[in-house]
Amino acid sequence: MRERLSSDTYIDGILAGDRVILSRAITVVESRLAEDKLLAQAILNGILPQTGRSLRIGITGIPGVGKSTFIEALGIYLTSINKKVAVLAVDPTSSKSAGSILGDKTRMEELVKDPLAFIRPSATGLSLGGVARNTREAMLLCEAAGYEVILIETVGVGQSEIFVKGMTDFFLLLALPGAGDELQGIKKGIVEMADAVVVNKADGLFADEAAQAAATFENALHLAQAGESGVAVKVLTCSALENRGIPEVWETVQQYVATTVKNGFFSKNRAAQQVDWMHEIVRQKLEDLFYQNKEVKKQLHGIEEEVGAGKMLPAEAAQLLLNLLFKI
Repeated sequence: MRERLSSDTYIDGILAGDRVILSRAITVVESRLAEDKLLAQAILNGILPQTGRSLRIGITGIPGVGKSTFIEALGIYLTSINKKVAVLAVDPTSSKSAGSILGDKTRMEELVKDPLAFIRPSATGLSLGGVARNTREAMLLCEAAGYEVILIETVGVGQSEIFVKGMTDFFLLLALPGAGDELQGIKKGIVEMADAVVVNKADGLFADEAAQAAATFENALHLAQAGESGVAVKVLTCSALENRGIPEVWETVQQYVATTVKNGFFSKNRAAQQVDWMHEIVRQKLEDLFYQNKEVKKQLHGIEEEVGAGKMLPAEAAQLLLNLLFKI
């Protein structure tokens, strides 16, 4: 077992841009151990003044759309213009090993070797709470370590998109060409959450189909109501494999940020996200208290069996368990 470092050692290492210390600090904030929770809080308090200065970008899309290839291409472009980039990839979790399944580091072979880049795949922990619980803290740690752009990749298959949208400044939806049912394969709500839609794999035989898919999205978004940001959703095409269209994507992000900073939405959105984060932490802590309660632990299995057998209504069972927690 590795020696446990002090909070000051972590703070100094993070602020110095030490990637090994940064990685170990993220492991601490992901830990569910009581002593690690205290250490994580001390680390986060220590680095807090150096956070909030990065641009936070969420990237989603259905599996197979090429998220990792796109993120690597974007990351390499950003480091080529001297930007420090951190990639936080929210991977699904294996129910057997509890580890992340997709292993983004192995799928971003070039970017992982770049001294200006940091890649951290994190397992969801078998719950959406795993996404919300750790990703924000990891993002703050990366910001304190000097990373100017934080790219957060979602699984792309469910509610995790809502969590990532709620912690980023710009939300990008990757789409595929030639599917014929672009809007059916992706939830309408996710399309409406996007600040930009980028049709990837616009190369070779798929170039024309990508243009058609982009037109489909433009028509659909034209009918949608304007978002709070006051910026129209832009639809672009790119080929991450051939590194075409990537500078245009970055230019779109910059234009969005410039406009939202000017109209006040950027800071308003950040403030709202902080408040939402507070409420999310309250929910998490209440859930932790519930499942750690001795009386709840003692009776939970029996009550679950009663509910499963149809002998007790779920609402009645939930209230009974809550009464145990609050000693009613």
